[in-house]
Amino acid sequence: MIDKFATEITIDGTKIGADSPPYIIAELSANHNGSLDRAIATIDMAKAMGADAIKLQTYSADTMTIDCDNEHFQIHGGLWDGFNLYKLYQWAQTPFSWHKAMFEHARKIGITVFSTPFDETAVDLLESLDCPAYKIASFEATDLALIEKVAKTGKPLIISTGMANEEEINDLVETAKNAGCTNLVLLHCISSYPAPVDQSNLHTISDIAQRWQVIPGLSDHTLGTSVAITAVALGACVIEKHVTLSRDDKGPDSEFSLEPNELEQLVEQSKLAWKSLGRASYERKPAELANLKFRRSLFFVKDIAKGTKITNEHVRKIRPSSGLAPKFYNDVIGCTVKCDISLGTPVSWELLNE
Repeated sequence: MIDKFATEITIDGTKIGADSPPYIIAELSANHNGSLDRAIATIDMAKAMGADAIKLQTYSADTMTIDCDNEHFQIHGGLWDGFNLYKLYQWAQTPFSWHKAMFEHARKIGITVFSTPFDETAVDLLESLDCPAYKIASFEATDLALIEKVAKTGKPLIISTGMANEEEINDLVETAKNAGCTNLVLLHCISSYPAPVDQSNLHTISDIAQRWQVIPGLSDHTLGTSVAITAVALGACVIEKHVTLSRDDKGPDSEFSLEPNELEQLVEQSKLAWKSLGRASYERKPAELANLKFRRSLFFVKDIAKGTKITNEHVRKIRPSSGLAPKFYNDVIGCTVKCDISLGTPVSWELLNE
């Protein structure tokens, strides 16, 4: 068993951790709408919009569930109302036979590709394709045997924690650790589609990092990009969002997926949010130096003859900063001047007698 997880990991040469820009995963999910050509086009789009990785989902209807119409297998309410589970997964699955072409195309254009296996046979397929990392979905986070098998590959492991309570997260973390996983990312997640913003509880991200000593992130199902960008400001090192070529094309996950321009905005704005964090610092920043001259300081605002005793009519705190600092105002009042002074002269100790 390992003692602790790495604070920085690398996937396909890209570093992930607090000292690196947020790692943006574009989740293809079922938004290929049953077309390999559309899947390939979505990979192209994710690359063009600046995502770090495209993520697939590896399952079939038969590895997910059974073809049964009794009440246990019916979906009531939400986006998939009226489906039974088998029919939904038939619609949404990414055929195993597509994976080789998708992996090859992603590698050809230079975007990292990996997947979420939903059972052990999916892991075997992905290992044959030299998958560089693995994601465990929230719904499989309690499948400890699956987590153990993936952890034993030695690849970086990303796990979503939607619906999981503290005990269940402890279990999955310990399982991954005991199986030799050293590179673990836990994604805060609300397993609702779409997820309500007011239940996001993004402060959980920093708590995850502290409590389990892992790299934290967010798997975000809210609409838009605001929650994801906010998560970066709260310490998320990985952001995962579903993407689609167009919501108008209506796929299984299209309603809560980002279109190309929104993905591009997420990439740009999340990296800006990360850059803005910097570190706790109180020294003057280089960008501020040129404006120091526009601070207030003490200036003579009247012509004054040598030997005049200074009153508040003679001196004011005004911009720019060529004179004494404003904190010396009361010390200057009551002094006499050593020479004739003209209006607009900065106050300095050299001009004063106490």
